[in-house]
Amino acid sequence: MLNIHTDEDIPMVRFVVFLLIPLLSSCDGTEAPSTTTPTAEATAATPLIDTGCQDQSPNGIALFGDVHVHTKFSFDAAANSFGATPIDANAFARGEAIKFFPLSEAGEPVGAAQIDRPLDFLAVTDHGEFLGERSLCRTEGSPAYDTKFCTNTRIDERTGMRMFGSVITTQTPSRISDVCLDDGSRCLDYAKPPWQAMQAAANSANTPCEFTSFVAYEYTGTPGTSNYHRNVIFRDENVPELPVSYVEAPIDTALWAGLDDVCLKSEGCDYLTIPHNTNLANGRMAPYKGLEDTIDAKRGYAETRLRREPIMEIFQHKGGSECINGLTTVLGAPDELCNVEAVRTFGEEKTVPTQRVVDGALVTGTTLMVTNECQPGVNGSYGMIGAGCVDATDFQRSALLVGLKETRQIGLNPIKLGIIAATDTHSANPGGVLESNWQGAVSGESSPAKRLEPGLLTSGIDGNPGGLAGVWATENTRDAIFEAMLRREVFGTSGPRIKVRLFAGWSFADNLCEQADMIDIAYRDGVPMGSDLPATAGSEQPTLLAWATQDPLGQSLKSLQLIKGWVDTDGQMRNEVITVAEADDGRGSFCRTFTDEDFDPTKPTYYYLRAVERQTPRWHTYDCEKIAADARPAVCTNGHYPEMTTEMAWSSPIWYQSSGDN
Repeated sequence: MLNIHTDEDIPMVRFVVFLLIPLLSSCDGTEAPSTTTPTAEATAATPLIDTGCQDQSPNGIALFGDVHVHTKFSFDAAANSFGATPIDANAFARGEAIKFFPLSEAGEPVGAAQIDRPLDFLAVTDHGEFLGERSLCRTEGSPAYDTKFCTNTRIDERTGMRMFGSVITTQTPSRISDVCLDDGSRCLDYAKPPWQAMQAAANSANTPCEFTSFVAYEYTGTPGTSNYHRNVIFRDENVPELPVSYVEAPIDTALWAGLDDVCLKSEGCDYLTIPHNTNLANGRMAPYKGLEDTIDAKRGYAETRLRREPIMEIFQHKGGSECINGLTTVLGAPDELCNVEAVRTFGEEKTVPTQRVVDGALVTGTTLMVTNECQPGVNGSYGMIGAGCVDATDFQRSALLVGLKETRQIGLNPIKLGIIAATDTHSANPGGVLESNWQGAVSGESSPAKRLEPGLLTSGIDGNPGGLAGVWATENTRDAIFEAMLRREVFGTSGPRIKVRLFAGWSFADNLCEQADMIDIAYRDGVPMGSDLPATAGSEQPTLLAWATQDPLGQSLKSLQLIKGWVDTDGQMRNEVITVAEADDGRGSFCRTFTDEDFDPTKPTYYYLRAVERQTPRWHTYDCEKIAADARPAVCTNGHYPEMTTEMAWSSPIWYQSSGDN
């Protein structure tokens, strides 16, 4: 049984007041996340420090940004075609127009792109792997410019991308000796200028209190053509001399160890990592890779990951990573919203391209694959092309359950991840997420006709404009946003600027939504999203405070849903979608208290919030309208792709771990 308390009877004038109070929160974020369960007192609103920012709140302010963005410094960026740099990406995020597609016959950009509303923060995450190689192969007169490898990378953009990509599709990557020399030193030397330019762009654009720009890069492991990517975000300008890339550290533990080592040489250096589009991972994002099968080794892994990897990306232009229907390891009713912008479905057959570099030249082929469930402990391949097997750790909802289950075995949670979203644009247009005005993210998406074609990887007609990261930070500064990420008080959206909040406690009043100091009470008597709900000695049932408000320039909200996951005493993983508010005609906001009367204090449990908009036209319908009726491709009329889409926002989870499991 569920006990849901609503705000239906709140007088309108009071309800307006609720929307105007600062509904942002933060817990004590002065230290890295603890591996122990925080107390309710430890998650009180953060005391303010006088930094000079006029817009501050101990309960936080909602900020929207993009922390997964590529420019021409990335080996696979569409931005290479029109020369967009990190400076341009920061300018775009701040609301300025940048040069964009289409290109003239001379190859010069003659179009422009501009965001509908400026972002609050940004991290440009160009790939760390080939900064030097790309520079050597593109700089005429460089020591490697005329090598066979570099010459072939310049045949066309897609060939170059595939050739570089072949280096990171192995589990034992190494630099290309003809380009980098046998010890790789030449490429490392040539990587320094672009890395310094990336830092300079972020530091120059960073304007405390107004706009935050982080120094960052992408760690791009793609073993077996599966996703093993992470974005590395640095707290401030104190960063290593060079990125630690997949070539130097082909496993997550080596990445964190490598970053710890180089950060020791840069005073004040601090970082976090963010896994992204895990829907394409083929089981490779599961914890403990390369470790001994011992409790101590697993606990060591969990301790490091809890400290360094607090959040993950749930949505981007390559699809959603929230959930997939059909996993045999998780019991629960099918969820139709798992199919929104899904690029993986069980039973799907796909012919995928294969590639390898032989003697400096690209050799390609194809293979037929069927998407099925990964065998326990066995990784698949070709996830980056939307193929291969699917593991429970490939999706947020089921991965969180794996984390709960592991906690029973080792006493720590190795998959305790908050939620954000991003674009993963490779066109230097961060936050360009409007379905009605999408201008493409990757190579091959430079025009309506091209976007409507199947793309390389999961792009083109199979892709989407991507999402946004949201944080509840005390102010718009690097420190405040970084701390919000560390404590997981973050959320993600599929594009719209929907705000969501979730709190849990043992003594929330039924009428909490009616209180003018609702957020103060929620912090005082409970914990915010991203936190642990401490176990109690009694058999109380937790009450959750769920709140969401629509994008002021977007659609109204149709429903508010709690996703509950738990592990039975026999180890069976389960989940349930609970609709706590719904309005077919839409509402501007929802506030609900929900008491879980089915709660069992002996079962580890998590909850997260999903706010759902009313349906709106999918991006491809707008592109179809831009093409003459007699020239439109079949996807405009055959119904294979839905004409409508459902935009959403997700809060970070709140975890409950029974006292016997800690």
